[in-house]
Amino acid sequence: MTDDLLTWRPEFPILERTTYLVSHSLGAMPRGVYDRLKEYADIWSARGVKAWAEGWWEMPVDAGNIIADMINARTGEVSMHPNVTLMQAVILSCFDDGSLRRGRRKIVCEEMNFPSVLYLLQDWAETHGAHLDTVPSDDGITVDTQRLCEAIDEDTFLVPISHVLFKSAYIQDASAIIEKAHRVGAIVVLDAYQSIGVLPVDVQELGVDILVGGSVKWLCGGPGAAFLYVRPDLRKRLRPRLTGWVAHRDPFGFNTGPMDQREDGFRFLNGTPSIPSMYAAAEGARIVREAGVERIREKSLRQTSLLIACADSKGFAVRTPREHLRRGGTVTIDVDHGLEVSRALIDRGIVVDYRKGAGIRIAPHFYTTDAEVRAAVDALEDIVETRTWERFVSSSGLVT
Repeated sequence: MTDDLLTWRPEFPILERTTYLVSHSLGAMPRGVYDRLKEYADIWSARGVKAWAEGWWEMPVDAGNIIADMINARTGEVSMHPNVTLMQAVILSCFDDGSLRRGRRKIVCEEMNFPSVLYLLQDWAETHGAHLDTVPSDDGITVDTQRLCEAIDEDTFLVPISHVLFKSAYIQDASAIIEKAHRVGAIVVLDAYQSIGVLPVDVQELGVDILVGGSVKWLCGGPGAAFLYVRPDLRKRLRPRLTGWVAHRDPFGFNTGPMDQREDGFRFLNGTPSIPSMYAAAEGARIVREAGVERIREKSLRQTSLLIACADSKGFAVRTPREHLRRGGTVTIDVDHGLEVSRALIDRGIVVDYRKGAGIRIAPHFYTTDAEVRAAVDALEDIVETRTWERFVSSSGLVT
């Protein structure tokens, strides 16, 4: 079978020496990032402070326009930020004075949300007289949509949910959740970090209020570049308290009076943006856009189905949804001593990762071959059968 998406493989140097199956965590670096970062350094070297007026100042939104094109947002509606946790804090700061809450006290999200976000939500709720209602998972893989929707009631003002759960790649029914939230007057923050770049997302079709995500994973853009979309009519109502000079209408006036925030995508920015990360992020997003997210999704479903079939044939437990409509780009395989097995795979040049309570996460992307998928599961079987994993019992590392 011909796989036209493999024509992009030469753009990713790591693939020449590694079976790279961890794009759900850090996408492979495009070759062009070298040139983009050199361009940044050359501009800084040659233009100095003039670079701000010659492109850098507009970059948080100019770079965001590449993402906007992918999610069916309009030009200027997406802004770039350092990470999703900071963006969630900016969003929460809009509710600091209580006027937007209208007396409501409840935030609803899933218990399987990303921990960094949960830390922030819990702390904010405790210090602002609110209650965080986290909907549990019965199986550690899925979250019951009806149960989550039932938790969203007239006392709910914010629903920050993951589009795709990071441990299991379960796709939540965002449409149903958004519909229920809107029915009771709550605002939804959809975290699309594990979906943008591997499955299509249309903010207008979903009617999503706020969408956050980042470039570090499926968009192959590296760390330090996340993105924020806010529905235009809602943007005018939200006034971030976590703000800064970049969001001011007249930033170079250096006024010290009350904050006069812009009403466009700059409204949610704060301090000086991370320019080099945006140079890097633009290259990966450009490639993904040109490759086509619809085509990437089609291949992802085929290869994750292949992964599941290979795991089934060897008797491994799969902790990822089998239904196409509910499966993202990752397959989680649960074996005994999974952490050590994952390290043994990495030692063989097959890069995966492990998450406690889930298993070994394996993620083919548009640059992955079918042979690599099969070889990864064969290697996993060999490591288990030969107990090669025992060599890694005492090994330690911060990142798994």
